[in-house]
Amino acid sequence: MFIMNSDKLNEQRRIKELADRSYNNGQYLFSDFLSLAQQSAFHEIENELRFATPYLYGGCDICERKMIRFGNKDELGYEQDFPIIALLIEPVAAKFSDNLNHRDFLGALMNLGIKREMLGDIFVKGNKACVFCKDTIAEYVIENLTRIKHTTVKVSKTSDIDDITAPILEEKTIQVSSVRVDSVVSRVYNLSRNNAIILFQTGLVYINGRECTENAKSLKSQDIVSVRGYGKFEYWGEQNLSKKGKINCKVKIYK
Repeated sequence: MFIMNSDKLNEQRRIKELADRSYNNGQYLFSDFLSLAQQSAFHEIENELRFATPYLYGGCDICERKMIRFGNKDELGYEQDFPIIALLIEPVAAKFSDNLNHRDFLGALMNLGIKREMLGDIFVKGNKACVFCKDTIAEYVIENLTRIKHTTVKVSKTSDIDDITAPILEEKTIQVSSVRVDSVVSRVYNLSRNNAIILFQTGLVYINGRECTENAKSLKSQDIVSVRGYGKFEYWGEQNLSKKGKINCKVKIYK
């Protein structure tokens, strides 16, 4: 999601108001789940909000969609967890299940009238999914989500998320003329350099959760690059030079 300037300013205003309320009232406050674009808007003003101790989390370490929590234990005298529940969605009869993908699970949840900001990341493995959601809607989803496409499903709360959220990474060596991010993105996704640059101009590229409009920026080892509409990969640095003077780089692509 590309945020226009007016939308970005409105998002930043809402975040500032949340920080002020948390600090002035002496209480933990949480945002909804934020997209990468919304998080990028937050990062632009993050230093202004240090007084309210912002912290981002989405349910597990590799989540892209995250909430902001304002408040901290030292100031408030107690700890408060993020209001996030992990739900396991699985077919009642696995052998009769349709082939279900991320879009199927998200569509079924949205068809319940749930707004996107109430939902975090959805991890799919086989025909099962782990969905992170706000605690206020967990019971509603459990009671009302009974079918996806032609498949009858059941929903339950879970804390056993490691297996289903573990990423599947394809390790690959690519050859580039430089470690500029546009060059690496172009090579990873088989795009022309011009088409890759358009992705930066339209706000679709994020490095470590922050929007990147500087297409000539050099990548560092273990940078995580997300390209909306294409996917995500980890950059693991230069390996050596090819006989033709190209740079061999290692990347790990999320599948």
